[in-house]
Amino acid sequence: MKRLLSLIALLFILCSCNKPKADLVIYNAKIYTVNNKFDIAEAMAVKDGKILAVGSSADIRKQFSGTEEVDANGKAVYPGFIDAHAHFFGYGESLQSADLRETKSWEEVIDRVTAFAKTHPDGWLTGRGWDQNDWPNKQFPTKEKLDSLFPNRPVLLERIDGHASIANQSALTAAGITKSFTLTGGDIVEKDGKLTGLLIDNAVELVSNKVPPVNETKAKKILLDAQKNCFAVGLTTIDDCGLDYEAVQFIEKLQADKSLKMRLYVMLSDNEKNFDYLFKRGAIKTDRLNVRAFKVYADGALGSRGACLMHPYSDMPTKSGFLLSDLKHFEEVAKKINEHNFQMCTHAIGDSANRSILKIYNQVLGGKNDKRWRIEHAQVVAQSDFNLFGSASVIPSVQPTHATSDMYWAADRLGNERVKGAYAYKQLMQQNGWIPLGTDFPVEQINPMLTFFAATIRKDSKNYPQGGYQMENALTKEQALRGMTIWAAKANFEEKEKGSLEVGKFADFVILDHDIMKATDQQILQNKVIKTYVNGEKVYETSMAKPNEKK
Repeated sequence: MKRLLSLIALLFILCSCNKPKADLVIYNAKIYTVNNKFDIAEAMAVKDGKILAVGSSADIRKQFSGTEEVDANGKAVYPGFIDAHAHFFGYGESLQSADLRETKSWEEVIDRVTAFAKTHPDGWLTGRGWDQNDWPNKQFPTKEKLDSLFPNRPVLLERIDGHASIANQSALTAAGITKSFTLTGGDIVEKDGKLTGLLIDNAVELVSNKVPPVNETKAKKILLDAQKNCFAVGLTTIDDCGLDYEAVQFIEKLQADKSLKMRLYVMLSDNEKNFDYLFKRGAIKTDRLNVRAFKVYADGALGSRGACLMHPYSDMPTKSGFLLSDLKHFEEVAKKINEHNFQMCTHAIGDSANRSILKIYNQVLGGKNDKRWRIEHAQVVAQSDFNLFGSASVIPSVQPTHATSDMYWAADRLGNERVKGAYAYKQLMQQNGWIPLGTDFPVEQINPMLTFFAATIRKDSKNYPQGGYQMENALTKEQALRGMTIWAAKANFEEKEKGSLEVGKFADFVILDHDIMKATDQQILQNKVIKTYVNGEKVYETSMAKPNEKK
């Protein structure tokens, strides 16, 4: 009997030794795979940055032993969140500037800028995030106070959407602007024959181009600071919409030395040097970097009345907005991008801008296709134009928090009828059967939970409005989660490698405190990330996490 027991024990040890080894095993979890069937699993094994197996806790632990094993304590696990439209580098830059978000008056902006200047005494003074729509008088600011406080130091403060800025006289002088003049796609605003300092759309670049470029040391800080904050909210891939090729080269350098771990889908800006660079080099594709698209700008923003509308603004009948370039430019760019087999992604806010770009897309693409050309924002669309998305397989890339940020004043800008075609996410989704979701940060906050909340609940954090904003265009929770994961990956031609937790895909995932598919409204808003993994590597862990881990 003793000999028999010894043989059994030996066989058990031999079997255990032969059990396949995984780098990581997650078990006792509620894993939303976001596969085609939207299956839910309990465990998964990871090896060399990819998913080996997904299944029940009993089966996975029986099949694999893990170098690291994590008991998720029943918490929900999701594919790493993908922000389909953001400004990763721009967000990092904003962290080095005065934060003007959620200011309630121009006076509060001045106070924040003054305080920031004390700790940043040299060079240009920059800031971003003010929104006059949040102020009692809702009027654009003027530069007099900035001139008084900073007579010899250039100041440039961006509106939250990046489509308007206020500059002091020192900044205007540095740009050689002494009086207003006409320019395509922009305004240099005067009042009573004097410059107010307000710059709209293309006028902003006249001054911003004079801000000294960042050096490599600062660029590294910009990217790594942005990465740290994004990992903390569960983001594992970000579409950076509109960079020059020099920034891409620096991103490649940081990813090569493994300090920049974030996966990035980069769209190069509409600029001849960027076209020449990528057409010559060809699409760039690594596990963490994908560059195969160009970002084109059709018009400005609704908040600064630069969005191009077919009829005048309801609250300013003398203005209809404007295109940032003439139609010929957009036609030529579309043909050029198509000939070289790249993706075209065009910022279009107003109904006129959307119609113009959609017609060009349809003409160039010639019907259904798999080129996945995108309209970024697709914010205001005439009811007769929605079909132009489906007819040429054009992807509407939208940002749900824009709806809940703009809902207080959108009807003032558009009127009660026209606004029904704005922020129409469900109607847009129905055109192709899927829709990628993003934030447009730093215009909005980086947290994907706010995207999920705005897409499904369509209220602000104070439960306004009662019943939700234009709920006929709310997405279901499953649609919203797909929009933040697999559909966002699909918009980047990356659905075969990420966006769902399936065998063979990258082990990019996030463990949340609350299950967003079952959580209350408040739990969604207050949700915390416990852990974020990229390529099977833990890149973030909150202090609230107390997992049962075995090394």
